[in-house]
Amino acid sequence: MDSEPVDTVDEGSASEPAEVVRAWLADRIRGRIVGDDAETRQVELFEAPGERWFSADSAVVRVHADAAMFIGGLRALLIQSIHPLAMAGVAAHSDYRADPWGRLQRTADFLAATTFGPADQAEQAIAMVNRIHERVKGIAPDGREYSARDPRLLLWVHATEVDSFLAAHDRYGERPLDPDGRDEYVAQMARVASGLGVIDPPTDIAGLDEVLRSFRPELASTEASREATRYLLLEPPLPLSSRAAYGLLAASAVGLLPLWARRHLLIPYLPVTERIAVRPAGELITRTIRWALRNDRPYEAAH
Repeated sequence: MDSEPVDTVDEGSASEPAEVVRAWLADRIRGRIVGDDAETRQVELFEAPGERWFSADSAVVRVHADAAMFIGGLRALLIQSIHPLAMAGVAAHSDYRADPWGRLQRTADFLAATTFGPADQAEQAIAMVNRIHERVKGIAPDGREYSARDPRLLLWVHATEVDSFLAAHDRYGERPLDPDGRDEYVAQMARVASGLGVIDPPTDIAGLDEVLRSFRPELASTEASREATRYLLLEPPLPLSSRAAYGLLAASAVGLLPLWARRHLLIPYLPVTERIAVRPAGELITRTIRWALRNDRPYEAAH
């Protein structure tokens, strides 16, 4: 007697729906962070010949290639806003409300060019930022003059970025750095800072902490900083379908804020909630982004 035919399942079919979701999510992320020409820009940066500033196994590559950067970037923006002169320049000269994604893409491109791109592209990226900074000057609401070329303001922006990227990587990075690696990261970022006009940038964690402490008397809550905080945390320019994921990133960034920054931003400290709910949410969203972009490892070939 003939046996009934047995249905067979293609081994790849079980994972196909997940792969479709992964590819869709990766395209959405690239589109937001890189822009419509994401594939072209990826080739220009990662496949172009030439020496890079940093080797593939360097601390800066390890940190900037990780999904925790999404959280670190938000934390940096929140902290930067509480320096009245730095925030005055952003409020008067930045199009963060009219074109938030364009501003994000330009910032991401700068980090990618200086971290992963050939040396000539890194130098071009720095020269472009310096030209833009020449035009950013004015009078703050408190009557003081400001300029984006002011070495003191450049140091503030640099220090808060380095501290925020490290804080996010320490908490949510796939492979957190050891103490020597953290010092290496600060020293490598100093190379970029020097090109932007920062005088004597910190080269280790102790120096970074000292710089941040030195700014504490200069910080204040202003109308512009509170408006920026509301925009970043409560009014992101996103469709409803993306707001839940963004909310996890934003909550994770807030959970990494130091108490002195929370006071200026009027953000309460809820240690139990943040430990029980926010931290697992941050781990979930970074794992999801990492999974979506798991094939985006061109920097390994570039070096």
